[in-house]
This record gives sequence, structure tokens and C-alpha cells, in this order.
Amino acid sequence: MSTPKILAFAGSARRDSYNKRLVRVAMRGAQEAGAEVAYLDLRDFPLPIFNQDFESEEGIPEHAVRLKEIFLDHQGILLACPEYNSSITPLLKNTIDWVSRSAEGEGPLEAFQGKCAAIMSASPGALGGLRGLTHVREILGNIGVLVLPRQQAISQAHEAFDGEGNLKDGTLHKRVLEIGAELANIAKQLAT
Repeated sequence: MSTPKILAFAGSARRDSYNKRLVRVAMRGAQEAGAEVAYLDLRDFPLPIFNQDFESEEGIPEHAVRLKEIFLDHQGILLACPEYNSSITPLLKNTIDWVSRSAEGEGPLEAFQGKCAAIMSASPGALGGLRGLTHVREILGNIGVLVLPRQQAISQAHEAFDGEGNLKDGTLHKRVLEIGAELANIAKQLAT
């Protein structure tokens, strides 16, 4: 059985994003379950707002091409999603839109088809970003990603993490580790 490769990132550009902290916890669970996990910071891949006129005139931006190569090289996606106004962040949606573009000789949505994903969120609010996860799940499912049923929303995120990036609540910490491990195990099965 081959080692599954998982891409972990947050749909946030903030340096001190709660969701970046959260995805790092889940990464540990995936690594402990035997996955090779790569962390991606979307700040390192600035992109213009998706526009087909821009794409027709300028082509696919270099950062979008590189992101797509990274997505193609991984079987699983570990994603922590901030919630903006009860939905997905513009950064995450724009990233998905650019990575979804087909290059010559590729099938539609090739960077997403056949992948599996685990989603989670962290927010200072009482629902922990739960409403936004519904939209993320729907978008990913519509582009061919198998989104695991289990997810986790962390409320009061501004108080949820200790100085080392762990969740203070041991039960929540364990659940997030388990989500990472579950994704690793599913990706392993899909890779065979």
C-alpha cells in the first residue's frame, strides 16, 4: 500500500489565522496515520480574482499553474475554512476557481476529481464557522471531491488554542487529530 499524499491548508491569508492553527493539528493526526502531508500557505500564491476575460488575454497565472501542479500531486485535501458572512472566504473560492481550470489535454476539474477531503473550521463566533462548511462541502462535492462526513467546527477560537498551537480542550484536540487520521486512511484506500 502506497503512502498517501495529503495537501493541508487554510482558506485564510491571515498570519495568525485560527484556521491555520487548526489545520496544523489535523496534519499531525494524518502524519501519525502514515500520510505524507504538505502544508500550503495561500499567502504565497497571490492570484487575481478569477475572470475568463483575464484568462483569455493573459493566460492562467503562474501561481495558479503551480497550485494546480501541487493539487494534482496529492490524493487528499485537509482544509480549514474560515467563515465570512456565513459562507466561504473569497480567497478559498478564488483558489478553487483558478485551480479548476483545464489546461490543454486535461479533462475537466482534473485537479479535484477522485480526491478526498476533510473539512473543519475555527471562528470566534458561537457556531465555529459551521455555516460556511456547508458551502465548502457543496462546492467540493460538485467538482468531484469525496468530502468525508465527519467535520469539526471550533467556536470561541480566540480562546481555543494554547501557546503551542494545541487545542486546550483535550476532547476537541483528539477529534481533530482523528479527522486527520481518517483522511489519511481513506486516501490510502483510494490510492490502491
